[in-house]
Amino acid sequence: MISNPDSVYENLDIEIKLFLEAIYLKYGYDFRNYSKAHLKRRVLHRLNLTDVESISEMQYKVLHDPDFMKEVMKDFSINVTEMFRDPPFYQALRNEVVPILRTYPFIKIWHAGCSTGEEVYSMAILLDEEGLLDRTQIYATDYNQLVLEQARQASYSLDHEKEFEMNYVKSGGKKALSDYYSRSEEEFRFADYLRRKVVFSDHNLVLDNVFAEVHMVICRNVLIYFNRELQSRVIKLFHESIITGGILALGNKETLDYSSFADAFEPLNKKQKIYLKKYSYNY
Repeated sequence: MISNPDSVYENLDIEIKLFLEAIYLKYGYDFRNYSKAHLKRRVLHRLNLTDVESISEMQYKVLHDPDFMKEVMKDFSINVTEMFRDPPFYQALRNEVVPILRTYPFIKIWHAGCSTGEEVYSMAILLDEEGLLDRTQIYATDYNQLVLEQARQASYSLDHEKEFEMNYVKSGGKKALSDYYSRSEEEFRFADYLRRKVVFSDHNLVLDNVFAEVHMVICRNVLIYFNRELQSRVIKLFHESIITGGILALGNKETLDYSSFADAFEPLNKKQKIYLKKYSYNY
């Protein structure tokens, strides 16, 4: 019988902290400021799938087994995404963001934390229907090379076809989603002209600097996995990247309210968490 259950939880927290420190020192990936609850779930999930008895043993394994590290990276990567996810967000883009983007002769958009690319191609389709794709360059980044490679392929399982089509219709799509892809027995693949407008690249929001000067940053449902300190650092990075008058689009569960940069943005659509950058700081 455990005499002090609190000590068990304390030891678990210490083991997870050391596990994350080992990953950072060995591989350079910094998960130390991710949400503690999210990390604990992910670490314990991997522990249950691994033939070791403790997180400390898992730490040894991650230091000496690169293949095991790849599995851990899959666990930590945030890959919850779909075509036209949250259709009201894309309706807001059409109605409130597109008129602003039209004012620029050339448009640069950074999709940070792009995962497997579904939302990137959603944006490309929307821009195509609004006559803006030809003068737009989309940069799509993630730290996970595995999901980036899938995003580059632009191929997705037919299991999601009906769901994606429904989202597209609800988002205000002007055609049929199937007009934008070719279909095989097991998957569908988006058209080459859409893929040519996207540059996929490795970028770590936790460690890397400004990716590019852009007119719009899209980073949806990523910040919720970071603690408050890391959220502030990433918002600062976005603020440095967006031109004055440019746009920041976050997930509907995220907010700038607690950020030191809150005053530098004004809501364009408060419900959909779309903001305009008002001015620049001298950092």
